[in-house]
Amino acid sequence: MKKENKITYKNLEELKEVFEELGGDKTSSAIALIDEAIYCGDTMKKLKEEVEKNGVVVEMSQGKYSITRTNPALTMYNTTLKSYSGLIKQITGLLPYNANIQIDDGFDEF
Repeated sequence: MKKENKITYKNLEELKEVFEELGGDKTSSAIALIDEAIYCGDTMKKLKEEVEKNGVVVEMSQGKYSITRTNPALTMYNTTLKSYSGLIKQITGLLPYNANIQIDDGFDEF
């Protein structure tokens, strides 16, 4: 049987609380992975701002001439995105199959 866990959450901090409530031997691993995912998310925001500011292609001086190349921030963004996606997959894989996860999205208060 395929293990499926679907989660909808506003941010990863809320997901930390879910794992703390679930307890168990995987909690510390999940929290460590969530912390890394938060770091990756923050890094991606900064890299995205850099790409939006300077563009996808940038000019680089090479002595007397210059060349255009892919913005290094874009390359780092793509690499970080792959890491972030892998972390999210690992985190959701740690959830118990039968976990009944309810996270308040704030809609009722709206």
